[in-house]
Amino acid sequence: MGTVLLLGSFILLLLLRVPIALSLVISSFLTGVYLDVDLSALVQRMVGGVNSFSLLAIPFFILAGEIMNEGGISRRLINLSNVLIGKVRGGLAMVNVLASTFFGGISGSAVADTTSVGSVLIPMMKKKGYDTDYSVSVTISSAAQGVMIPPSHNMIIYSMAAGGVSVGSLFMGGLLPGLLLGLALMVLTYIIAVKRKYPKGEKIDSKEIPKIIREGVLGLLTAVIIIGGIISGIFTATESAAIGTVYAFIITFFVYRDIPLSRFSVILKRTFKTLSMVLFLIAASSAFGWLLALLKVPAMVTETLIAVSPNDIVTLLIINLILLALGTIMDMAPLILIVTPILLPVAVSIGVDPVHFGVLLILNLAIGLITPPVGTALFVGCAIGKIPIEKVSKSMLPFYVTMIIVLLLVTFVPSISLFLPNLMME
Repeated sequence: MGTVLLLGSFILLLLLRVPIALSLVISSFLTGVYLDVDLSALVQRMVGGVNSFSLLAIPFFILAGEIMNEGGISRRLINLSNVLIGKVRGGLAMVNVLASTFFGGISGSAVADTTSVGSVLIPMMKKKGYDTDYSVSVTISSAAQGVMIPPSHNMIIYSMAAGGVSVGSLFMGGLLPGLLLGLALMVLTYIIAVKRKYPKGEKIDSKEIPKIIREGVLGLLTAVIIIGGIISGIFTATESAAIGTVYAFIITFFVYRDIPLSRFSVILKRTFKTLSMVLFLIAASSAFGWLLALLKVPAMVTETLIAVSPNDIVTLLIINLILLALGTIMDMAPLILIVTPILLPVAVSIGVDPVHFGVLLILNLAIGLITPPVGTALFVGCAIGKIPIEKVSKSMLPFYVTMIIVLLLVTFVPSISLFLPNLMME
């Protein structure tokens, strides 16, 4: 009955459009009262959930992304991508994918990626003769791919929810799958471009190329500093995030100088707003997750899934289907916090490495970000392109197929996720 009350009240509150964090808190306290649990213990769990040194990396990652986004990094990364691959047929679509790969290594947010890259490239693609639905589809699918590229604050959230899985290993684990997905999307965009006879990219003045490369590389060094510091062992994830943020601040305000220093207060306000939502969510999910463990829900789910089929392949397929389905109705961060304590024990019981499961989890939920009915990146892309969601959803079908193929490869070829962590983090 306690499990029914906990999960049932949470689902009911979501259906009533109560914010997710509040739904988690209310359902947790209702269940705590029913189980006669000391409510102060729930409060302590909430406080303990955010009382973690590793979580200090999250505000730095968010701040670095906001600084670089406000300072015109997206435009410079688009220019850099255009220099590298913009000359081929449909090159502007491939530039979109590559720019999202670069930008994902700085922001770690599909919505920020869609907003920044999409606001520049969607109108540009439409002007060059690309169909609007195709332009939006390319933008949002590549933005989802960018979530996999390190550094990603979602990986840190998973690390915390999973009980302290190495952040460096998770960053490295997401790199190859992210690049594989980006490559697959570029191949798809090229095939569609040839079929629809989209134009080739315009020639870039050779005198401008050194400046474009220099400015683009300076921005990308933010991600290099963060990842390099963690891999080398010189910095912790938190220290690398802090140093990367200082570098982003210097590059944006003293090298690029596209915005005045007075805009920093606006950036801080946006960062604090995002951070408050993230930390409240983590605190709420800590109490919720503690009750799940108290009610032995993870053990029940493990026994149920194994009972459905003793075959590991079938179990992994079921896990993917569950995550894909949940990803269409909830955002990424709360889902990571809710499903990790439930599904990770199932995955570990059939021999899946926690790093591999983390990559699977993020990839599944990234696909959910561009899938109706609650795909946030899908909504943002359609708003920028000024096109109905229904039309884009139809255009997205080949992109969904491509992403599912990559998901299956990552699921059943663990070395794609584990090769770099095993090589570089030992």
